[in-house]
Amino acid sequence: MEDLAVRATAIPSLLVVDLAVLGDSRGWFKENWQRAKMTALGLPDFGPVQHSVAYNGPAGVTRGIHAEPWDKFVSIVHGRAFGAWVDLREGPTFGVVHTQELDEHTAVFVPRGVGNSYQTLVEDTVYSYLVNDHWSADAEYTMLNLADETVEIPWPVPLEQAEVSDKDRAHPPLAEVRRVLPRRTLVLGSGGQLGRALLQMLPAATGVGRDELDLADPAAVAAYDFSGVGTVVNAAAYTAVDTAETQEGRRAAWAANATGVAALARAAVDHGFTLVHYSSDYVFDGTEQDYAEDAPLAPLSVYGQSKAAGDLAVSVVPQHYLIRTSWVVGGGKNFVRTMASLADRGASPTVVADQVGRLTFTADLARVTAHLLSTGPAFGTYNVTSDGDPASWADLARAVFVGRGRDAADVTDTTTQAWSAGTPGPVAPRPARSVLGLDKIKATGFRPTDETVALTAYLQDLGTPDTAP
Repeated sequence: MEDLAVRATAIPSLLVVDLAVLGDSRGWFKENWQRAKMTALGLPDFGPVQHSVAYNGPAGVTRGIHAEPWDKFVSIVHGRAFGAWVDLREGPTFGVVHTQELDEHTAVFVPRGVGNSYQTLVEDTVYSYLVNDHWSADAEYTMLNLADETVEIPWPVPLEQAEVSDKDRAHPPLAEVRRVLPRRTLVLGSGGQLGRALLQMLPAATGVGRDELDLADPAAVAAYDFSGVGTVVNAAAYTAVDTAETQEGRRAAWAANATGVAALARAAVDHGFTLVHYSSDYVFDGTEQDYAEDAPLAPLSVYGQSKAAGDLAVSVVPQHYLIRTSWVVGGGKNFVRTMASLADRGASPTVVADQVGRLTFTADLARVTAHLLSTGPAFGTYNVTSDGDPASWADLARAVFVGRGRDAADVTDTTTQAWSAGTPGPVAPRPARSVLGLDKIKATGFRPTDETVALTAYLQDLGTPDTAP
């Protein structure tokens, strides 16, 4: 019995699987598809939904070259075949070829957009196909001529002697092939400060505003056309932390952050796209020195509870990146802009000094999103904030004041309790310490920006007090 193995090829994501076959005088047995073992060795968890079987009687039957709009896992049930694959996806490996002889010991994972073709080497050959979308006669394929001189496939049985359909003989040459484009990336909440930063970092992505898809409406999410979508980046959320403590705000927070996210998670499972979602330090109670990704959820506020519920929904999506962050600063209204405005206007604010954490700049959130999607580390939850020593809101206010040419002593400390008592309307409880551990994201090769460096750059971008927006 050979060892199960997964091997890479010259075509990105086209993988050869060496199957473990157990045989004796009675015949043989193999685990043709074993999700747990194969994904542990690097095969994508591609979620097959249909199993098809094809039979070819004579030797020399040749089919292809077809790039189908789904991923495929191909193996041999009986017989032997020569397989040829050509990358027909837009990109630097367009036209790259891989050939492989197939028998009961070998299978091939074929990603969407890679053209596949087969030629039987013996009579009575039976193929098995697992695919992650249902076959349809109306599906559109990109096709390549079997005899294309550019790719020079070394067919064991010359094509003039092979049995080939007239349709397959009429496919276009490589120079005329319609290249397969990547699946689309959608950015939900594209009008917010994070959404705008994401669209700058992901220029090929399509922004989807609330007028196009209201995440708080599960029926709208269920009815949305996700065909051809490979990734959804969800930057839409209800973030009015204090208003969420009201009856109306509570409903709105749960609709957008929990119920709508659950509908989006269901769509990700049904359509097989990768879901990127952003979480919050408010899912914790602030009693720990720092929080790893697997720390128990213990939200204090309605907002935190709604975000925690959304996190749980996203966690069941096979292909998800849950990015947990804190104290977000971007192009819209935020703490740093408020403090800079107060400094510029000569005010001397009183700021909470008993809440500690780190800022996170939307540029870093956009950068880490692109990093995760391009490098493909294990799916799951990743903490992302600025790096450096944690600080209180008052400490950060003083840093802003100094950056605007004011004296740090112009900022006075106060407590959360005192600040809450002097604030009209409902005030949500907040975690006293929101320090998120960064070891896991750093292990992927991503380096968060140091908070001091990022804050200095942000203040410089605001301009001088006379020119600041």
